[in-house]
Amino acid sequence: MLKGRIIKNISNLYTVLCGEVTYDCTPRGKFRLQKKTPLVGDICVIDEENKYILELEPRKNELKRPVVCNVDVTLIVTAAKKPDFSSLLLDKELSLSLLSLIEPVIYFSKLDLLNEEERRKLSQIMNTYKEAGFTVFDSEHVLELTQFLQKKVVVLTGQTGAGKSTLLNKIAPHLKIKTGEISEALNRGKHTTRHTEIYHVSGIDFCDTPGFSSLDLSEYTKEDIRNSFPEFACFTCQFKDCMHLKEKGCAVKEAVLEGKIAQSRYDNYQKIVSEEEYGNRSFVSKK
Repeated sequence: MLKGRIIKNISNLYTVLCGEVTYDCTPRGKFRLQKKTPLVGDICVIDEENKYILELEPRKNELKRPVVCNVDVTLIVTAAKKPDFSSLLLDKELSLSLLSLIEPVIYFSKLDLLNEEERRKLSQIMNTYKEAGFTVFDSEHVLELTQFLQKKVVVLTGQTGAGKSTLLNKIAPHLKIKTGEISEALNRGKHTTRHTEIYHVSGIDFCDTPGFSSLDLSEYTKEDIRNSFPEFACFTCQFKDCMHLKEKGCAVKEAVLEGKIAQSRYDNYQKIVSEEEYGNRSFVSKK
């Protein structure tokens, strides 16, 4: 028996890296009975002769969109243009990462497509997230990003067409990962990454994943969402359970009016927790 990490999954076939050797394995039937599904990033014990995954070690974290586990950083690749920047989608990704107990890092791609005025606006957006306490890089500082991510397990996530595979190709051109065009009609990319896979490049374990165009946070409580906006915790409201919506004595709403919290972040918070954002779906009950 050997211990290794799952680095690739296609259908029910899992590639497990043990030292410097890979094995293509299938999970034992007991996982189905236990309602457990191996994930890319799992540390597991395998039967190398019969090519079975025998055991899964406890996970330190798990990201549900994309589905990976045991990662150090969520690198949220966000296009400055093509597809158009969506602060709501970015804020959902940041919340999801924090709720999954993973450090989020924002990477703005495609700065080369911006004119001078668009660059000025993007600079303001980047400052908004830096002031909120997030780490931010852009496509003109890939070297600095690479240095920051050294010896970390990093999951690349972001909207389809945002430039995840392009970033990997910049850091490691020998990978030659397929990249796609942007649909002008739909303002989103065409899927190029069809499965989840970990690449070890430049001292970093990168987990490349399929892209997406939307995120659903309805499995979390409204309190969870509130707590995933770290800048809110810097202000003390009159009531400890304040949701920062219609309550009196809300220090967060006051901070928004005073410009200490970005209006865009607060507006997106309201959208995420509102019934309108989720239609007929409801949040899970608070435990």
